[in-house]
Amino acid sequence: MLIINHQTRLCFESSQITCALLLWDLQAKSVGNPARRLKTKGAYVTCESTLGFTPLSGFKVLDLSQGVAGPYCTQLLSHQGAEVIKIEPAQGDWGRHVGVSSNGHSTLSCTYNAGKQSFAVDAKHPEGKALILALAKTADIVVQNFRPQTVQRLGLDFESLTQLGLNPVYVSISGYGADGPFSENPATDSVMQADSGLMSTNRDVNGSPQRVGFLLADIATGIYAAQACTASLLQRAKTGKGVHVELNLFNVCCALQSTAFSEEVIAKQVIKQAVSAPNGIFDAVDGKITILALNNDQFQRISQALSLTHWEQDPRFATNELRLQHKAILHTELADVVRNWKVAELETRFNQHSVLHARVRNASEVLQHPQAQHLSTFQTLHQPGFGDVLIAATPWPVHTEKTPKPAPRIGEHSAKILNEIGLDSTAINKLATEHVIKL
Repeated sequence: MLIINHQTRLCFESSQITCALLLWDLQAKSVGNPARRLKTKGAYVTCESTLGFTPLSGFKVLDLSQGVAGPYCTQLLSHQGAEVIKIEPAQGDWGRHVGVSSNGHSTLSCTYNAGKQSFAVDAKHPEGKALILALAKTADIVVQNFRPQTVQRLGLDFESLTQLGLNPVYVSISGYGADGPFSENPATDSVMQADSGLMSTNRDVNGSPQRVGFLLADIATGIYAAQACTASLLQRAKTGKGVHVELNLFNVCCALQSTAFSEEVIAKQVIKQAVSAPNGIFDAVDGKITILALNNDQFQRISQALSLTHWEQDPRFATNELRLQHKAILHTELADVVRNWKVAELETRFNQHSVLHARVRNASEVLQHPQAQHLSTFQTLHQPGFGDVLIAATPWPVHTEKTPKPAPRIGEHSAKILNEIGLDSTAINKLATEHVIKL
């Protein structure tokens, strides 16, 4: 089974944090503010803390993307202080109409577009094209997931913008890349999980491929894209030149599976197995619990916690390699013991002996997790016209606001955005009447 744990997400987030901190330092130096500079020989910030610091404050993002990967990228940038203008057609981003949806919002669109500004415009209309281009001229970052010929036709491709003397950080997100035999193939998260081998990597004990139960391909691409944005801003700060970042879901999914592919293709490990024994999910009286040991010390802790001390003298269990060979015996005996205990009783014993373990929780139980409550991991956001949406906190705290802003309705900020680039109410209303924009 494919294990996507907090360390996977942490690697992505840590890389982006590093870039954001360095970028913040460059900004501080550029305005001569030594109080906000980073201590270059340490691993910490010399200002008050990262809580509430917004390294991308003052940067503007033009979000031409729809769905999940692009919108999640720009939402992460918004969390870090960037102003994000979401460009969408009059009917809205297609993500607004997927899954549970109502009044132009869906759980998906609320989750990945909170805090943005919406500008609804007909990109095919000459005046609509001109308005988007005018906004692109004010943007530091442009994110899009159109096919290459589409952005070229709009005059919003990287080459066209650079010919106008602009130097944006430009992010293109696609399914398979800009060229090649599959470049024109339509791609979604499920398609990509199948075609990149993720479903096979995540196969069950019987060998049947299984889809990872959330939008892993899209979300991982969004995180990679956000990290690429901050890294590219650093590059632009050093060179003064724009950067074109090209990401595709196929390569992202392959990158996530590097170790799995090596094990299967090079090491010929066709049958997926755990890296240690015991290592599995076991039934207790009132629930399920995962128990594992990665080395001899951790194995001894399990044996002592459950009074299975004869394991320590059994030569079959002397090393992890031997324990893997006799995994069935270990798991059978462990299951016989665990089924007589309640999960809370096992947790108490395991905590006393520092055993690697965790109860298997469903979504509702995670919301009530003591650590989640301590960290304020979840917030309930009221989305006008839709209802309450559960929002998980950004893994590193940057918000100055206690509660994130809801996702915009379609075209909610069209008038405001156009007014800021010099159009008066008469011109704006005329554009709306002619269906160039939606207010």
